[in-house]
Amino acid sequence: MKITLLNTYSWLLSSLFLVCVISPVQAQDEPEVDVGGALRFNYNLSSWKPEQKQRGGDFGYDVFRINATGSYKGVSLNAEYRLYSQTFGGGMLKQGWFGYKFGELNELQLGLTQVPFGLQQYNSNNWFFNLGYYMGLEDDHDMGVKFIHTGEKFEYHIAFFKNAEELNFGNNSAVSFSRYSYDVAGANKEINQGNIKAVYKWGELFQSQLGFSAQYGGLYNLDKKKTGNHWGLAAHYELGFSKWNLMSEFMIVAHNPENTPGTSSEIITMAAYGAPYEVAADFNLYTFNISRDIPVSWGPVSNLKVYNDFGYMQKAESSFEDSFMNVTGILVTSGNIYTYIDYAAGYNHSWLGGNFIDDFSRGNPDAKWEARFNINIGYYF
Repeated sequence: MKITLLNTYSWLLSSLFLVCVISPVQAQDEPEVDVGGALRFNYNLSSWKPEQKQRGGDFGYDVFRINATGSYKGVSLNAEYRLYSQTFGGGMLKQGWFGYKFGELNELQLGLTQVPFGLQQYNSNNWFFNLGYYMGLEDDHDMGVKFIHTGEKFEYHIAFFKNAEELNFGNNSAVSFSRYSYDVAGANKEINQGNIKAVYKWGELFQSQLGFSAQYGGLYNLDKKKTGNHWGLAAHYELGFSKWNLMSEFMIVAHNPENTPGTSSEIITMAAYGAPYEVAADFNLYTFNISRDIPVSWGPVSNLKVYNDFGYMQKAESSFEDSFMNVTGILVTSGNIYTYIDYAAGYNHSWLGGNFIDDFSRGNPDAKWEARFNINIGYYF
């Protein structure tokens, strides 16, 4: 498998070079650059924070981000840099890649690009994402090269990722916790990952997309200097009808690290936003989302999107407690201002009450559902 992944990486890099040098490109005399971004503020009131409840919740800074896209002589750029508070990881590059389109349907991307796995761009409607995001399975971005074919009926992605975001470049250094995407951290590092995704699209009144995804890669252990592996399979379906949208997904995920003696192989460490936590090494993930757009004309308000997103993490280890997440909310569109009003509930969920460190691994058999009322207001420019 290792030889196959490296050969795929070499082939994709060679293809990128050849199409950039040999393929005819549309004449473009001047570079085109667009810069945008967003400023977001957040209010939250959490059931597990008694003093915060006495204050009536907290309202403060969420993130400031800059987006840049550009093109010149057929070569494109897409980048997004985010600046969170220091507590949540500070500044970080969410994505950043160079692209080249040849023909109307094919594109190569090189750099920090989205991993083609599951429903995309998001498997959720709300501000919190769905449960898979917290295991690195939604809106994940890694360092590598990706080929995309987008046809009217068929769409497929083939990618190779050398590793996740690398900031330290040390001989034996762990990954930085200051990252947007959740990745394996601690004593293990993701390396040499291959991805394949295929989607079939049909229907006009009922617009359907049925897809399958697969990924396989290595887990390099910094202590033992040996490489384990991780893999995932996913089946996903999306339906659009009038103003309704339905998304469903099923995933099987496994991690097999080469840990030192005495370290459990049933648990891996993952990190993002400046902090690590534990995740069950093997699990199934089920998600189901439904939403409806409601056009309105209330001054600047043009649309209301109501939704409910549900996620269930079924852990393979029988002594672990499963995790759940459900978010009910409304997205309010007012010109360039987008406001998410969410009621997010979690059971054994690291970001929704309980013990942050091991909710997604061992869990707590005595846990109870906790909830967070959240309003995120952003101006996107």
